[in-house]
Amino acid sequence: MKECRHVAIIMDGNGRWAKAKGMPRTAGHKVGADNVRTIAIAANELGVKYLTLYAFSTENWKRSNDEVNYLMKLPAYLFKMYMKEFLERGFRIRLIGDLSALPEATRKVLLDAADESKDNTGLSLIIAINYGSRDEIRRAVKSIAEKVKAGELEPEEIEEETISDALDTRDFPDVDLLIRTSGEQRISNYLLWQIAYAELEFVPESWPEFTPEVLARCIEEYTHRDRRFGGVTNE
Repeated sequence: MKECRHVAIIMDGNGRWAKAKGMPRTAGHKVGADNVRTIAIAANELGVKYLTLYAFSTENWKRSNDEVNYLMKLPAYLFKMYMKEFLERGFRIRLIGDLSALPEATRKVLLDAADESKDNTGLSLIIAINYGSRDEIRRAVKSIAEKVKAGELEPEEIEEETISDALDTRDFPDVDLLIRTSGEQRISNYLLWQIAYAELEFVPESWPEFTPEVLARCIEEYTHRDRRFGGVTNE
């Protein structure tokens, strides 16, 4: 069976799910945070090695102050509730995005979780927070340009690997399967470099409704895809 090592998910639909049930948007985000634990366990049991979750984008700052403030508090809730279990299961918390722009308390919670789990060798649970792929690529290009300016790198030496190594995801393999919940069919500035040859799944279920069974269905579909990476089959 085709291995699905790296799954990335755009966790969409929390607010709309809550609104449809007559609840505030924040209630949907709380249920969504709880679902991170459920899906991380399921992914691990399905053999996924890297699970990257889009928690907060660089564009999400445009939301209301109340909603942004609530979202900034969710990492503390998530790790207070489930960090002990994550550690027991061997999960390693890893982070991508521009953490410098986060509130100090949020950044500390995230960095503490990453540090506490750094020796674990199980599932890498990668939280993309204050992440935007264009911003990530901009930061990578800037760092490469600085090396060229310092004489540490010649322009003709810049390869694809040079760029990959300058990205936040330098320690992870490219994405095999990208899933977006809630029926929307767009990428939303997520891992644009890393999904160059990923398979895409857009599912109708919102993130609070996204179950281990739906994840298994997506991975099963992935195993039947013919990934040619720009080549041709032997037919």
